[in-house]
Amino acid sequence: MIEGLKGDELVKKVGGAFRLAALIQRRLKELIEGSRPLVESAGMTPLEIVVQEIKEDKIAVDYQKTEDLTPPDTSTVSTDLHSAATRSDSPKGALRHGDTGGLTT
Repeated sequence: MIEGLKGDELVKKVGGAFRLAALIQRRLKELIEGSRPLVESAGMTPLEIVVQEIKEDKIAVDYQKTEDLTPPDTSTVSTDLHSAATRSDSPKGALRHGDTGGLTT
């Protein structure tokens, strides 16, 4: 596993797990299409490069170019997936912890 993804440091840095996933996906696409890495990349996979770029503040979400997003208040970002999945303020019909939504395994 990639060390940078083990903790919640990157999740808090970008403002949530979904924002982190979107940022990683977009940057991976750029690297695959030929963009140059912004960090020393010898022997690293594209995913490791992206994680290192985020850790070194080489890439981030550009809130000025994104109308629908506001910068995160990192003091309130929850990285506890269990509590997020069982919150009482979840939208009606949202899956709750233990709910499979009708899916069977």
